[in-house]
Amino acid sequence: MNPESTTVAAGPSSTVLDSDASTDADPADHSAADPAAHSGEIGSAEGSRDHLEGDRRRIRLRWWLEVGYVLAFYTVYTAVRNQFGSGGRFSVGAERALSNAEWVIHIEKSLGLFFESSLQALFLGQAWFIRIWNVFYGSLHFVVTGAVMVYLYRHFPTRYRRYRTILAATTGLALLGFALVPLMPPRLLGAGPPFGGSRVQYGFVDTLSKVGALWSFDSGTMQKISNQWAAMPSLHIGWSMWCALALYPVLVRRWARILVIIYPMLTLFAIIVTANHYWFDALGGAVVLGVGWFVGTHLTSRIPARPLVTLPD
Repeated sequence: MNPESTTVAAGPSSTVLDSDASTDADPADHSAADPAAHSGEIGSAEGSRDHLEGDRRRIRLRWWLEVGYVLAFYTVYTAVRNQFGSGGRFSVGAERALSNAEWVIHIEKSLGLFFESSLQALFLGQAWFIRIWNVFYGSLHFVVTGAVMVYLYRHFPTRYRRYRTILAATTGLALLGFALVPLMPPRLLGAGPPFGGSRVQYGFVDTLSKVGALWSFDSGTMQKISNQWAAMPSLHIGWSMWCALALYPVLVRRWARILVIIYPMLTLFAIIVTANHYWFDALGGAVVLGVGWFVGTHLTSRIPARPLVTLPD
């Protein structure tokens, strides 16, 4: 046993040893050892306090294993995703991706809600504004999600375990959409072969190509290794909603709760103004998250967490 990672909690009849790197191992975070010390900050309702104290319950997690799980999962996910759509062993032609895109547009028009190109056109004259949203789209998707995972791991390990599994289930289920519904995103509708549909009448602009940001889908390497038609469902929306649901109940400050509520809305604006998705893709992302929630919660309940080792005096 590593003495540096051992946590001893004195009690009248038992000693609790955390033989792993503590999942909420911030020495200054005494609320992890004594949740009641900050019960007033957690919430006014007794049920809410009990719920959050349960989320703070220490379980056996090793940070290096968690990092390994995440990296391995995302590597496999990316490899599988890129076998479909615009490249890989199970690639399809641009005609099918275009047909699916026009099917989505038809649905939106039939509902009177095909507004994406008009919304984008309102801001195309402001290159600085578009560049901000290009960066938002390409960066915060990973940065915010990763930050939420780290925060839950450190302060709410039980909650982390459940939401980590929900996120994995959501991301894995999205592969079904990418495989079954290869979808040409709005930014490619007006582009030429091999990935575009040459449908300039829709009026979409590929802002990453025309305005730029920190990266671009148009680089030769990116086009070769990335599935250009992995648009349905939108994991940007699925992940942003996951962040909000994971964080909102455990946040104390009102401004922080407002921020996590707004974040999925900002993400929706980003995916539309950059022409990376239709709003219908966002609906798909929400549906996948809902199914992932059910699957992840079920899996977590079926595989009990390993508690700390309790030794008698």
